[in-house]
Amino acid sequence: MPQYEFVCLDCKKPFEVFMSYTEYGEKEAQCPQCDGLEVQRIIRPIRVARSEESRLEDLADPSMLAGIEDDPKALGNMMRKMSNELGEDLGPEFDEVIDRLEKGQSPEDIEKDLPDLGLGDDDLGGM
Repeated sequence: MPQYEFVCLDCKKPFEVFMSYTEYGEKEAQCPQCDGLEVQRIIRPIRVARSEESRLEDLADPSMLAGIEDDPKALGNMMRKMSNELGEDLGPEFDEVIDRLEKGQSPEDIEKDLPDLGLGDDDLGGM
């Protein structure tokens, strides 16, 4: 039997109710704390498990590369998406570069500001 989460709009307490799919929408949810009927359903975000192959297929999509040569923001967005999809923490230096790209700073300016990173044109999308 599914479990549904609610919050009471009177006493502000969250609570759970078990009801069948057919009961949901027919049966009223009542707060167990104050017996209030003014309740709101809590909808939690979900995660979808994807295989590594599926994630890599999305990263191989040529449309992801559109515009990265001329647009530092697009390059930064693509690099962040790739990092998130791979689930790898590439360290604070990588995050710094992505943050700067997403703000529109050119790879050349980033390299001048952060020479210790050892970035070359190949490291920043050939820009």
